[in-house]
Amino acid sequence: MIRELLTRLAETRWSIALHESLYVWPLVESTHVLSLTLFVGTAAMLDLRLLGVAFARVPASEFTNRLLPWTRLGFAIMVVTGVLLFTATPVTYYESLFFRLKVLLLLVAGFNVWWFHTRTHDGVSSWELNARPPRAARVAAIVSLLAWTGVVVAGRLVAYNWFACDLQPQPAIVNTLAGCVVPPPDTTR
Repeated sequence: MIRELLTRLAETRWSIALHESLYVWPLVESTHVLSLTLFVGTAAMLDLRLLGVAFARVPASEFTNRLLPWTRLGFAIMVVTGVLLFTATPVTYYESLFFRLKVLLLLVAGFNVWWFHTRTHDGVSSWELNARPPRAARVAAIVSLLAWTGVVVAGRLVAYNWFACDLQPQPAIVNTLAGCVVPPPDTTR
């Protein structure tokens, strides 16, 4: 059912026009990468502060208040352009093992952000001047750095079709993880 929906999306004039566009596709893709650098750069700075390895003399809440608007801006642009990129070739993305890994890591990163801002950051006033924040903040920073690094790497690997469904035979585990629909072998010959 998902594949049918994505196939119909891929056949829309909008999707075809975006994918085949000489100027819009590269503009959207470049904007996605640039907004990713803004987002990941500011998020990494916040994470380094939470680890206590950089900007230790700056109160954590002040640091967060100054960088978070830029982080949110980068994230918003990154999401909009990412959705546009997905709509241009939805079936290809859906069948990409690396895209699925990227989505999984995005969920981990999103949960980590939610957990940090609803739990750990609530008590920032008690530790914001500490050069080394509490363990929960440091764990959140490590998870963030690892998840976003994974998102960037997986996103970059999406461009390679090492495990594309139309490149058969593939190991059964790859076909399963990528959601490939592989017809049974022709035994009538």
